[in-house]
Amino acid sequence: MKILVTGAAGFIGSHTSERLKELGHEVVGVDNFSEYYSLELKQLNAEHLNAKGINIIKHDLREENLAAILPLDVDYIFHFAAQPGISSSSTFEDYFSNNIIGTKNLVDYAQECKFLKLFVNIGTSSIYGLEATFPESIAPKPASHYGVTKLAAEQLVLQKSRELQFNACSLRLYSVIGPRERPEKMYTKLIDLGLKGESFPLFEESEKHLRSFTFVGDIVDGVVSVIGNEAAVNGEIINLGTEVEHTTKEGIEAVEKVLETTIKLQVTPKRPGDQLRTKANIDKARRLLNYNPTTTLLESVTAQVAWYKANFF
Repeated sequence: MKILVTGAAGFIGSHTSERLKELGHEVVGVDNFSEYYSLELKQLNAEHLNAKGINIIKHDLREENLAAILPLDVDYIFHFAAQPGISSSSTFEDYFSNNIIGTKNLVDYAQECKFLKLFVNIGTSSIYGLEATFPESIAPKPASHYGVTKLAAEQLVLQKSRELQFNACSLRLYSVIGPRERPEKMYTKLIDLGLKGESFPLFEESEKHLRSFTFVGDIVDGVVSVIGNEAAVNGEIINLGTEVEHTTKEGIEAVEKVLETTIKLQVTPKRPGDQLRTKANIDKARRLLNYNPTTTLLESVTAQVAWYKANFF
């Protein structure tokens, strides 16, 4: 199969591209190499994929007429590209243009792909709102520009399934961690500052927040399992993550255990729109995809520390 992966130089996109290649597929990546976070990390990911025979096209999905740039003979599209996370440095226009306009342009391109079996949108638990513990049937209540625009992007894709234009589904991911995690994310920052002996900025009261910290390999298991299951997943929204909850405090303690150090904490003001609790309800994923994440928090952190030390310390 020929598969297009958007955001291929990113965290989860690079892991998915690698897995798809290992499964014997031809993988074409596209990424705009945004400066939102470390270009060094994105280049490292791209070089790793290039060495495995995965070409990444440098292009911005916000530009129209993607059909003139991207191949039209793809069988699957996995759409990871987005303005990610909740960040004070990102404007609403950043979220709108990347998550909505970029997705709309990709949808237009997908309609020209005559062999397309499935368009897989990558969504987020942030769509649910401040608490994300629900089945997919619950009405979403996003509490951030990120969540709002990712919901809109999801519906742009699923609209085409409802119109019978092409098969599509959306996978809502929960608190993904592991090697290649973005520099501003909790675990990479904890590891970096812990190794340097510097203080970690902790949002006020966030140590009590509950999260479904899910290892990236377990997420990729679920993502690639949609291949060949088009009839079952078409038109569906499916949660992917672990049902095991941990507090932020427990996450910090896991990093301290692996690093064998105590990390100093510096409390900072609360972050607007930050989720209080995420716990993946994966009943549908189990039923449709036989999904079963198994990696523990400590195993995930151990793998991430090893990756960070090998590449950045």
